[in-house]
Amino acid sequence: MRSLWLADRSRLTARTSLGPLSADVVVVGAGITGLITAVLLARAGKDVVVLEARSAGAVTTGNTTGKVSLLQGTMLSQIVARHGADLARDYVRGNQEGQDWLLRYCEANGVPVQREDAYTYAQSAGEVASTRAELAACRLAGLDVEWDDDAGAPFPYHGGVRLADQAQFDPMPLLDSLIGELTERGGRLVEGARVHRLSHRRGRLRLGVRTSDGEVDVDAGQCVLATGMPILDRGGFFARVKPTRSYGMAFDVPGTITRPMFISAGSPTRSVRYAPVNSGERLVVAGASHIVGRKSPTAELDELSSWVRDHYPGAEMTHQWSAQDYTPADHLPYVGPILPGDEKVFTATGFNKWGLAAGAAAALLLSARILGGRMDWGRAFAAWSPHEVTGIPTAMQANLEVAFHLAKGWVAPITRLGRAAPEEGGVVSGPPWNLEARCTIDGVQHRVSPVCPHLGGIVNWNDVSKSWECPLHGSRFAPDGTLLEGPATRGLTASS
Repeated sequence: MRSLWLADRSRLTARTSLGPLSADVVVVGAGITGLITAVLLARAGKDVVVLEARSAGAVTTGNTTGKVSLLQGTMLSQIVARHGADLARDYVRGNQEGQDWLLRYCEANGVPVQREDAYTYAQSAGEVASTRAELAACRLAGLDVEWDDDAGAPFPYHGGVRLADQAQFDPMPLLDSLIGELTERGGRLVEGARVHRLSHRRGRLRLGVRTSDGEVDVDAGQCVLATGMPILDRGGFFARVKPTRSYGMAFDVPGTITRPMFISAGSPTRSVRYAPVNSGERLVVAGASHIVGRKSPTAELDELSSWVRDHYPGAEMTHQWSAQDYTPADHLPYVGPILPGDEKVFTATGFNKWGLAAGAAAALLLSARILGGRMDWGRAFAAWSPHEVTGIPTAMQANLEVAFHLAKGWVAPITRLGRAAPEEGGVVSGPPWNLEARCTIDGVQHRVSPVCPHLGGIVNWNDVSKSWECPLHGSRFAPDGTLLEGPATRGLTASS
């Protein structure tokens, strides 16, 4: 599954091969947060290296819906309820600065952007109250929103919050432009370089990096982990965020496509926008969100595609893809030192599906901190803050669920002793505790250990994305066990 943004795209920028490297700052992850951070630091004269395990934009950035909006579903009503209006205003200010930076950069570098109104809407009478609550929270946070009883939507619409003049785009031309500027300023991007280890030595950092050519050490003064979920366990961020996976679809639609950007206030989620393509336009719809590793949303995706065809007659699907996001326990992102007081290693996570404006804000905040500055709104993005106390009950509940799925993963296959694996993929048991993950893709059978190398969870098979997924903290693996993403730093081992 490749997204509308990643499919059939040409690669215009050169990539650096990896040899012995040393840099002022190493940025791990070549998505929007990592590359903007790298460019801002390079502008300030820092020697910067970006290490990307796959290819630029291949994980989250290239699989988003491409909305750069300050109206983010029901995000602000959750923040106001948990933290009050002052912190919500700082969150909006940070997103505003991130959005402004992105739009200025796109305009200066010829990156196409569409400016459209954004809506959070009620898709049923039962969602009106939560949508009205978002309206009130947006106003408290300083957004110039209004209530719109009739947005002209072709689907069920019971009123919604409208924020004018927001933005949407294809994020990949932006990444190409950022890579071009980074290399022009002496920075380096290395793809196919997976960081799996970091240590302190004589006031410097040493990163262990795996490549197709073998293992290499990279020396750095400071490091930014812009990897979605921090790949190092220090700081325990894997226990402070909940990994979720959602799915996008692009459709060729005869006739008029909805112009504004829409997202529903309740479930099932309906996220809608249009996207210009060479042959005209596509309708982009997203939804079917679930916690990673705990289900295969086949029925939900069937229902979503049926919804599209019901309300956009003649729609034909052209692309389908999925993306992973991380929901923080206290509803605010974590951006800053990976441990309190550590000015060597920084991280950014917990954007809760709104990582374009918020990811750019994180890059502004991280680069400012590394260069000795600060942002007045930074407390709303703090990696470590007293306001996290409000998220303790949520985090405790999430980690109780993790413990349940850890036990379930080991026990459930034993109850199916002797049974064959499901037709496409699943975990089976031979003698007690001798578990094996088996799947068959295009007639080729793969057999690997089902034990996630992060914290020992037992993976489950996702029929939709054709991948092994850990239900504990969201690590994902290809059918042959190759690591795709998550806090794990190596793949599943071969079956013994």
